[in-house]
Amino acid sequence: MAKPIPKVGSRRNGRNSARKSARRIPKGVIHVQASFNNTIVTVTDVRGRVISWSSAGTCGFKGTRRGTPFTAQTAARNAIRAVVDQGMQRAEVMIKGLGLGRDAALRAIRRSGILLSFVRDVTPMPHNGCRPPKKRRV
Repeated sequence: MAKPIPKVGSRRNGRNSARKSARRIPKGVIHVQASFNNTIVTVTDVRGRVISWSSAGTCGFKGTRRGTPFTAQTAARNAIRAVVDQGMQRAEVMIKGLGLGRDAALRAIRRSGILLSFVRDVTPMPHNGCRPPKKRRV
């Protein structure tokens, strides 16, 4: 018969529910990913740990409507509402992608009452890209 392994520490079942709600974040980073089909807004603390997120899909929009400016605005509002309750006052904004929701999401972030220290475009740009495949013979 195997010997039982004694549990070390005070955690009972591995989950600590008090961790997420007790955190107060004065400053954070808001990441906006705007593709042509969807817009994802993620709010992190300065170390990069996700506090809240929202997308046009999770807001209940389906299909091609997810790429519209209105859905981007709704997603940004939903993501920010949770962090304003946790005490966020200042934020940096990183915008990635070429979608229609870029400006609308930024407008919603500005209206939320959070002071923006800077807005940066982090869309990946190829500086000559990958080598193209060789031409097919006909």
